[in-house]
Amino acid sequence: MAFSELLDQVGGLGRFQVLQMVALVVPIVWLTTQGMLENFSAAVPSHRCWVPLLDNSTGQASVPGALGPKDLLTVSIPPGPNHEPHQCRRFRQPQWQLLDPNATATNWSEAATEPCMDGWVYDRSTFTSTIVAKWDLVCDSHALKPMAQSIYLSGILVGAAVCGHISDRFGRRLVLTWNYLQMAMSVMEWTSARARALAMTLNSLGFSFGQVLMAAVAYGVRDWALLQLVVSAPFFLCFVYSWWLAESARWLLITGRLERGLQELRRVAAINRKRVVEGTLTTEVLLSAMQEELSVGQAPASLGALFCTPGLPLRTGISTLCWFAFGFTFYGLALDLQALDSNIFLLQVLIGVVDIPAKIGSLLLLSRLGRRPTQVGSLVLSGLCILANTLVPYEMGALRSALAVLGLGGLGAAFTCFSIYTGELFPTVLRMTTVGLGQMAARVGAILGPLVRLLAVHGRWLPLLVYGGVPVLSGLAALLLPETQSLPLPDTIQDVQNQAVKKATHNTPGPTVLESTHF
Repeated sequence: MAFSELLDQVGGLGRFQVLQMVALVVPIVWLTTQGMLENFSAAVPSHRCWVPLLDNSTGQASVPGALGPKDLLTVSIPPGPNHEPHQCRRFRQPQWQLLDPNATATNWSEAATEPCMDGWVYDRSTFTSTIVAKWDLVCDSHALKPMAQSIYLSGILVGAAVCGHISDRFGRRLVLTWNYLQMAMSVMEWTSARARALAMTLNSLGFSFGQVLMAAVAYGVRDWALLQLVVSAPFFLCFVYSWWLAESARWLLITGRLERGLQELRRVAAINRKRVVEGTLTTEVLLSAMQEELSVGQAPASLGALFCTPGLPLRTGISTLCWFAFGFTFYGLALDLQALDSNIFLLQVLIGVVDIPAKIGSLLLLSRLGRRPTQVGSLVLSGLCILANTLVPYEMGALRSALAVLGLGGLGAAFTCFSIYTGELFPTVLRMTTVGLGQMAARVGAILGPLVRLLAVHGRWLPLLVYGGVPVLSGLAALLLPETQSLPLPDTIQDVQNQAVKKATHNTPGPTVLESTHF
């Protein structure tokens, strides 16, 4: 008998697991608002150069005749590439001749213009304040916006790099109290095999609901500073109740903390109303039930084991690549909704709404098709939707938005899949380290994703080609991973190696008739 059987006795899916999942999904929802916040706090409002004739009362007093704002705009700001007022240049001197109905583009030249020497005037009809308007991250400084996104995501990278390893050394709950990046995996270790995929999908759906919540909050709060406060304050509540969350008994037992593991199991049995089992759980029962796991689990597992232990390097490399592809493409597209030239509030809602059936559908496919086909299919299909957008004319905004939303939905399904798949590929002693490594790869991808948008100066289609190509390639690489459907969650490195040996033995064909007669 191993831990999975102990968990079945105390309740693998009962009141405790429901309460635990609810307590973890709530902060996931709010965590998503933090990730998508820059779509609104860093939105780029329509803007033009500041000019005296329009924006200075003294300059307006010198205007000859009764000219309206439209006429003053014509003589002060040259037309831009889309025939709207140019966002980054102004005339050095008013071009009065342009008021002539017969005036053409030959009536002025580029030499008559200059950059916005006195700042910009922003349209505040949609957002009263954004960080772009506050610090003038436009025109020659427009590259600072994706750089700011990358710097923010770099901070998350540090957390992903550190917290996974710390969780394996010092426990899930301690790290979770300070950092919610590891929350989904803590649920996994408290659920039975039959409920594990459901628990992970519910956690993943928290991100979907967070997308919708972000749009609703941003629609009601149009000032970036106040918006930041509104989406951050709920984490104080999450911090308070996080002390109630249970430590992973699986991790406690594998690392030799038998007394604490026993206390947590008894606590779960009590909450799940398994009173009979609660009374029979003793240290002797645990030692007898998990003798093999405990003897092997005492050996410390390091990050190097992921790359040196036979069977693990390939799993580590491909799963890390899949995490990278998700972060790279998702954040590259989802943090630039304005590029789709549609209502960003509606787009944000649609991303969350489409994400829900995509993740539920992936859960069904995981149980029917298996882990590997679902992961491969979701990554490849999302990449193909994004690549298809390179062929759609820019004027067809609705179709471009639909393909982008479908592509992001596919990435949501892929996220659900490899959140479950990664945990099943690696043993308990390395699980959180692997998740931390995967999240680190996702954050590296997220850091690079926004910067790829700068390639648009060489061709509007080029960023989409990169965003679509990466998930397709990573999805094809996932074909090399083993299938883990219906297999028990491995506790030790030896369990993983035993699974590989069993698979190799099962796949080795027996001797043919000719071979048998020859010997």
